[in-house]
Amino acid sequence: MRQGGHTPIGFVPTMGYLHEGHASLLRRAGEMSSTVVMSIFVNPLQFGPNEDFASYPRDEARDLELAEREGADIVFIPSVEEMYPQPIRTKVSVSSLTTQLCGASRPGHFDGVTTVVSKLFNMVQPDYAFFGLKDAQQVAVLRRMVSDLNMNVEIIACPIVRENDGLALSSRNVYLSAQERSQALVLSRSLQSVRQAMEEGKVRTVDEARELLVSVISSSPLAVIDYAEILTFPELETLDGSSLLTDADGEIIMALAVKFGRTRLIDNNVFIPKEAHALV
Repeated sequence: MRQGGHTPIGFVPTMGYLHEGHASLLRRAGEMSSTVVMSIFVNPLQFGPNEDFASYPRDEARDLELAEREGADIVFIPSVEEMYPQPIRTKVSVSSLTTQLCGASRPGHFDGVTTVVSKLFNMVQPDYAFFGLKDAQQVAVLRRMVSDLNMNVEIIACPIVRENDGLALSSRNVYLSAQERSQALVLSRSLQSVRQAMEEGKVRTVDEARELLVSVISSSPLAVIDYAEILTFPELETLDGSSLLTDADGEIIMALAVKFGRTRLIDNNVFIPKEAHALV
């Protein structure tokens, strides 16, 4: 971190349509920083050709109200033309970590994320940048990018924020019909079911845990599974299916991506099996 008389800058990059999850990031930034900067930018580079860039929810006036209420000192809202004034020929790419989970389902997505975040870091020059663990893969990728490129910023991962019924907050939740939203509760329920089964000794191996995860999700008629995986964290490496979960060295992640209608939702749980202690 910077020395001398420098006062720390906290940065919260967002794509807007803010909710309580973003508010929690701003509050955490305010606790650690003298100046809090939030950006709102729907980044076209991280959307695939058949994804929802054009229809992604936007409400700038509402976003600015929340930002002011939660203590943001500066809100940076660049246009696409400002971020990419000419066709971009330089991209930032993190290998290995981006081939699993959402990286496998959304080719090029994380190149778009790392490229825009590195540009934003250069513009804002923050000491700390705050990201939610709902997208734990993104946190892992950005931490590796910062480490590999010796960027002078620390990535601060913040806990998942959920509705009272367990649904992880997401800007895309607005797309869900009442029936889809009700059935989407199966995501948090599946993660809880596996954790409980592990603690009770009913699930011991990686394969058993994955099978239970898929079984619970599949009990929801509208759920279409993109992936339901159990990997090391933050390395995101595959675990031997027959290995005992308690043999895992350090943290693991149970990660989900499931579609309900046209809406793709993600959720996860990162924990240390040997301690059976939830971290998110």
